[in-house]
Amino acid sequence: MSFARVSKILRGDSPGKTTEVNYFRIGPQHAGKKVYLQAALHADEQPGILILHHLLEMLRLADQSGELKAEFVLFPMVNPLGMSDIEFGQHQGRYDRDSGINHNRQWPDVYAAISDQLGDKPGPDAAENIKLVRQTVGEWLKTLPSTKARDQWRQLVISESYDADYVFDLHCDDESLLYIYAVPQIAESMQQLANYTGAMATLLAEDGGGNSFDEVWPGLWIKLAQRYPNRAIPMPVKACTLEYRGKIDTFDSLNQQDADNLFGYFQGEGLIGGSAKGKPIEAPAATDLRATEIVRAEHAGLVAYHVELGERVETGQKIADLIHLDGEQAMVGRTPVLAGTAGLILSRNTHKYVWRGAVITKIVGDEIIESSGDFLLED
Repeated sequence: MSFARVSKILRGDSPGKTTEVNYFRIGPQHAGKKVYLQAALHADEQPGILILHHLLEMLRLADQSGELKAEFVLFPMVNPLGMSDIEFGQHQGRYDRDSGINHNRQWPDVYAAISDQLGDKPGPDAAENIKLVRQTVGEWLKTLPSTKARDQWRQLVISESYDADYVFDLHCDDESLLYIYAVPQIAESMQQLANYTGAMATLLAEDGGGNSFDEVWPGLWIKLAQRYPNRAIPMPVKACTLEYRGKIDTFDSLNQQDADNLFGYFQGEGLIGGSAKGKPIEAPAATDLRATEIVRAEHAGLVAYHVELGERVETGQKIADLIHLDGEQAMVGRTPVLAGTAGLILSRNTHKYVWRGAVITKIVGDEIIESSGDFLLED
């Protein structure tokens, strides 16, 4: 049995400044399976913090009862750098202030970093290939720059997740139903996760275009399988982003149920024993992320919605009006906002004042949107 809090100090970029990162290790370290979970990578998204707060206690009790069959590593608040991003009385937390980079974008391409070292080493044994690749990644991690606080932080997060069999990144949207981002190679397991979490959509893409954290490890194995088509290259990691509804949905009882559902999923995966928790449902089938329309404002205005979350719409249906705030039509004119695809209203913008290009809603459809391009994310 093992339950330990780990505290790391990041050296600051200015005199006298340091940042404390706390995370937890629970369960047997040599069980052969490892689960990594983190929340608040976008530090302004807090439902995941409360979910992992509850899950942490559940795992502690399960560990005491000898029910854990895997090592669990939890970062309930993974981004303390973003938590300090407070300006004029408002918490921000989505972007690194120094570089301007979204905290969940431009994570390293690990395949590009280690491919030369692998050479012709992978062979016919999948287990040996997993060991080889992870050892190579471990050596590469030691070479990462650690000058700036952001570099130290990213190195810590990658170092704790690179050898995990499950990597779950807990986020939330603005105002939204619960949904999942994942790669299509693990669609079956993600369907089970959707059943347990109650996700109303699972959006699949090998590459969303932003080098998001959830794509780091599956992206490595996808590229390895492409490079070595005649070698035994498996997909040893189940990684995803779990979007836990909207920012406002940080409530004790709701997020306790979310923790119960995650616990139940891991029980179903054979990683935790004991009496079954969670209430699985038959969740909607996964869809291609390229079939999800991100509807944006064509000019600044005030949004008046005509649809609710979870409502199904048809192509061309009016989903909102954009009330004009300037020009000849100021305060009297309206521009209709139309659905470009048929599907489910997944999210809405809680800020009713929007500017040109701001996201109004996401619609989950079934037909590929050819104009979606290579960047499939909001920003």
